Amino acid sequence: MVLSMETGVLSVVATPIGNMEDITLRALRVLGDADYVLCEDTRVTGKLLKHHGIEATPKRYDAHASVSVHEAIIEDLQGGKHIALVSDAGTPGVSDPGVLLVARVLHETSDVRVETIPGPSAVTAAFSIAGISGNQFTFLGFVPHKKGRHTFFARVAESELPVIFYESPHRIMKTLQALVDADVGKTVSIARELTKLHEEVVQGSAAEVLAYFEANSDKVRGEFVVLIGDTV
Repeated sequence: MVLSMETGVLSVVATPIGNMEDITLRALRVLGDADYVLCEDTRVTGKLLKHHGIEATPKRYDAHASVSVHEAIIEDLQGGKHIALVSDAGTPGVSDPGVLLVARVLHETSDVRVETIPGPSAVTAAFSIAGISGNQFTFLGFVPHKKGRHTFFARVAESELPVIFYESPHRIMKTLQALVDADVGKTVSIARELTKLHEEVVQGSAAEVLAYFEANSDKVRGEFVVLIGDTV
């Protein structure tokens, strides 16, 4: 096969974490210009593309992508194609399988350009409205489901820096109880439904925040960003 002399481009595109309007003009242009869009769920990304009138072709790419899938993508890039990579929400590569593809492209090619199209991220969005003091924080991704949970929460309790992590609605109550058990002495902030109609930040001690959601079980839904750190 004869490859094109044109350099391929992998555009890592941040997409909305909730509100469809939270996307940059550059991101919209890049998504429209790409030969195709790699995404975790074609249905989710399809809605975004349709909302903005973009006729790009979405192709599934997730944590279960096979070796052959990676090889086909890299071959397309080396052949000069422009491919956009998105996650279901936010910035690809942050607690997201997109990092696997980016790493392979960087390590296995020399003629493919990887570019960032910055935009929404739940981490920075939550930090911006939590009122936590300091200009540093530790991001720990998702809480381990089973193995390593005790160590995880001990690390959170002992951290001198503010800590941020993600949690699902199915495990948030268990995680809040773990924070109570770990005797976390700093303020616990829960940011939920970010950029959506019912966005809110709940703050207090671990016990107070747990009690709030026990009393408001209808709010145990959506994705949660948990922040541990002293407020200003």
